[in-house]
Amino acid sequence: MKIIGFIYRNGGAEMVLKGDSCLLNGRKPFFVPECSQEIGVTPCMILRVSRLGKEIAPKFASRYYDAVAPGEDFIAMDKARELAAAGKPWTPAIAFDYSLAIGEWMDKGDRLKVIGDRLLMSPEEAIEQASKVMTIRQGDLIYIQAKQAPRLVQKEEIITVEVDGEEKLYCKIK
Repeated sequence: MKIIGFIYRNGGAEMVLKGDSCLLNGRKPFFVPECSQEIGVTPCMILRVSRLGKEIAPKFASRYYDAVAPGEDFIAMDKARELAAAGKPWTPAIAFDYSLAIGEWMDKGDRLKVIGDRLLMSPEEAIEQASKVMTIRQGDLIYIQAKQAPRLVQKEEIITVEVDGEEKLYCKIK
C-alpha cells in the first residue's frame, strides 16, 4: 500500500509519499514525536483507491476511488524549517510514524461534506497527477490537503471532524 499526498508548500501543491506506519486511525491519540516540539496540522481529504490504473484522464478518475475520509496531516514544523533552509526534502518532517490521522470512511459522494472546496485540487486532479508518476493500486490512499498553512497544536488538544453532525474523526494530542 502506498500513501500519496498532495501538500500545500510554497503556494502550490507538492506530491509526497508516506509509509503505512504513518497512519493513525481508530480514535488513537497522537503522541508528539521526540524529534519535534512544534507540531502543525492541516485538514485533508483521503481517497481510497479501488482499482489499478496508470496515466488516468481526469474524466475517468472518479472510477478509481470508492470512498473518502476526513484526515488531519501532521508536520514537524521546526524540522521542516531546518530542512527547507538546508535545501533538503521534507520527508523527515512529514512522514514520521502516525503523522496522518484518518477518520471514518464515507461514500465518495460525501466528499464535499468532508472539506468542501478548500482542497488544493480536486480528487480527479490528484488521481491524474499521482497516476502520471506511478501506478496506483487497489488499497492505496491519496490525500489532499486544504489550501492553508498548518496550525500549531498543543498537548491535550482534541481534534475532531464532524460531517452532518456525526463525529467522523477524533484525535487527542498527547
